[in-house]
Amino acid sequence: MSSLSAEFARLSQPVMDARSALACAKKVLEATGFNGAIYDYSPVALSHDGRLITPSVLEMENAPSDMAGLWCDDGYYQLDPVQEAALMVSRPFLWNYRGGKNEVLRRVLSAKHSPVLEYLRDTRLTCGITVPIRFDGGDLATFSAIRVDPEPDFEDDAEHFLAEIGELGLLFHDTVYPGFDAKTRTSQYIHLTARERQCLRLSAQGLTTKQIAYEIGRSLPTATLHLTSATRKLGAKTRFQAIALAAHYRLLEPDA
Repeated sequence: MSSLSAEFARLSQPVMDARSALACAKKVLEATGFNGAIYDYSPVALSHDGRLITPSVLEMENAPSDMAGLWCDDGYYQLDPVQEAALMVSRPFLWNYRGGKNEVLRRVLSAKHSPVLEYLRDTRLTCGITVPIRFDGGDLATFSAIRVDPEPDFEDDAEHFLAEIGELGLLFHDTVYPGFDAKTRTSQYIHLTARERQCLRLSAQGLTTKQIAYEIGRSLPTATLHLTSATRKLGAKTRFQAIALAAHYRLLEPDA
């Protein structure tokens, strides 16, 4: 175990909420020169048309007070190049918004990211190391060590901590993920009722509407209403398309 991970394990508990754990992580990171941290978790990272979905969990330490609102409520998360880059690589990567080393970011940076870049430069939150954490089911989490107002040569020293911060990020996630409830682990991008999800699951299993009505103990018109409502909410044109979209958002899983 790296020295950063060992120190985090000493300060933390086996299972913690993300906010408390992030405070511990920030203390550990101070030894490396980083003075803040950000963690986010998304049960489904992308919409069916490829847009980033606002995460279920977003916690920040030593970030501007308005940052979380901009990212979650004003659409900045969808314009964050670090999040796009995290979808492309499986290793920790260094980024710098003042013209430093951006090997990974250069693959995604475009004019659309300007609002985020301008904000981060204005708030001097310009350098960091991000650890992408992906799951087989499509979940995405990122852990970022950040440096507010870095010295010109800070990234040269920071690069030596890529592996240690990578291990710390994985340990951090393993500490907070067991505490997530079912809602946190379920995508809220599309909200279907429990009955609508049940009817779509049964339809995906090949049951007819009549069979679904019998299975849920309701009338045929009621079963039809649930299926029609789910199809409309998903923006689908047919029931088959609705099933495909529900599968994308992991809404067909029994514990969704």
